[in-house]
Amino acid sequence: IYVEKTLAIIKPDIVDKEEEIQDIILRSGFTIVQRRKLHLSPEHCSNFYVEQYGKMFFPNLTAYMSSGPLVAMILARHKAISYWNELLGPSNSLVAKETHPDRAIYGTDELRNALHGSNDFAAAEREMRFMFPA
Repeated sequence: IYVEKTLAIIKPDIVDKEEEIQDIILRSGFTIVQRRKLHLSPEHCSNFYVEQYGKMFFPNLTAYMSSGPLVAMILARHKAISYWNELLGPSNSLVAKETHPDRAIYGTDELRNALHGSNDFAAAEREMRFMFPA
């Protein structure tokens, strides 16, 4: 079985739910390969979300992501990227509450969606190198 890795981020507004979220991750068949708690500057957030640059929500996104500590994790399992994104549901929490109510328990709106997941293999590789440069 091919084991794939992806990046997961517990965003600043729900870092206090880290233990609960890690329990869900482990019960969903993932292994947490690496984990670190960090506080990104607005500049680091801008670099992390470079693909979103120029979009109307970009300034609010970087402000939100630099508003407090976050937890970055490398998760591993078979088809990690697709399984993690399926677990997360839609990125807009308001949509997720309608379509995936059991998965949308932490997000509050279209920006504060509580958790991050890499979109594809290339994004996962880039994002994991960004959060875990060593």
